[in-house]
Amino acid sequence: MELANRIKTLAPSATLAITALANELKGKGIDVIGLGVGEPDFNTPEHIIEAAYQALKEGKTKYTPSGGLLELKQAIIEKFAKDQGLSYEPSNLIVTDGAKHALYLLFQTLINDGDEVIIPAPYWVTYPEQVKLAGGVPVFVETDETTMFKLTPEKLQQVITNKTKALIINSPSNPTGMTYSRDELSALGEICLHHDILIVSDEIYEKLIYGDEQHVSIAQLSEELKSQTVIINGVSKSHAMTGWRIGYAAGDEALIKQMTSLASQSTSNPATPSQYAAIAAYRGSQKSVEEMKLQFEKRLNLFYEKLMEIPGFSCVKPHGAFYLFPNVKEAAKLTGYDTVDKFAEALLSEAHVAVVPGTGFGSPDYIRLSYATSEDILVEAAARIKNFVETKMTLR
Repeated sequence: MELANRIKTLAPSATLAITALANELKGKGIDVIGLGVGEPDFNTPEHIIEAAYQALKEGKTKYTPSGGLLELKQAIIEKFAKDQGLSYEPSNLIVTDGAKHALYLLFQTLINDGDEVIIPAPYWVTYPEQVKLAGGVPVFVETDETTMFKLTPEKLQQVITNKTKALIINSPSNPTGMTYSRDELSALGEICLHHDILIVSDEIYEKLIYGDEQHVSIAQLSEELKSQTVIINGVSKSHAMTGWRIGYAAGDEALIKQMTSLASQSTSNPATPSQYAAIAAYRGSQKSVEEMKLQFEKRLNLFYEKLMEIPGFSCVKPHGAFYLFPNVKEAAKLTGYDTVDKFAEALLSEAHVAVVPGTGFGSPDYIRLSYATSEDILVEAAARIKNFVETKMTLR
């Protein structure tokens, strides 16, 4: 059977692949520490589970509008007003089967063949694949530690062409955990306004920001930028609801309308009980969100300190999300591996620690480690990696 050309270029998710491999080894009885997963290890708060249960008992198991329940849209509108001072109408919103689906609908609705989408690297593995599936061309802009892995106005200007359709901004970032300041966003926004470039602002990690850093949405900087921005968000990371599959997009009414039409012909609507759970997530107590954030910050401080004791590891300490993204090129060299990919493979097969190679994120000298697990496991993981590196160095 001849498959469609579009699917032949699709790269598998690096994060899901490493998790599957780690689980396979665990199934064989091997004690593997998995640091590849991109989801909170906390359970969904009880009041959210109860809201879904009540919805089920009340028979709320039928179809909803394709763009989501009006009550959920109102809860999201309230959240935008409270958190960012942004004003939206229900017609500016679509509720989707997770934030990934919101991005998929957006790119399928927005992009024509040959349109270019600017993606700062390191990037979340799904961005370029979805752009390609829509017939677009990902245009990568490399960033590094010198700019805290953030896109600069100068680099943005250099890659804009007459085919540029959109720019993706992910703050806090997966995989680096870096956040953009108000001034940094303003500078990028002015360029996008001048060239009529749509801004895709992925804010899924907005509730997981540490220290004195504050989340800023580029849409809140001006009415002009708001009209030029589509915000992507959801409850997966903020409320430990990855499996519930509720995300959303907020933006131009005409664009949202067409995204909703596409959803109606593909998924019909997000799962009804999950939508009632998301209403409870936004309208109920936010205590669990704050508690989870405090735990993640504590783990970050602990794990970062441990990793910095490993020879050949260097890392800019992040401000958000739940990942560390160290440069381990020197560690690979010290241990006799000519690529970081091979170094990561050896970590899994010999030290039994699963990390995600940076190749999938567009940065082959790095690895991504999730600290969405207990402190004891993080300490053990760091010890295994340190022992692996130091033993290999001795043998050389």
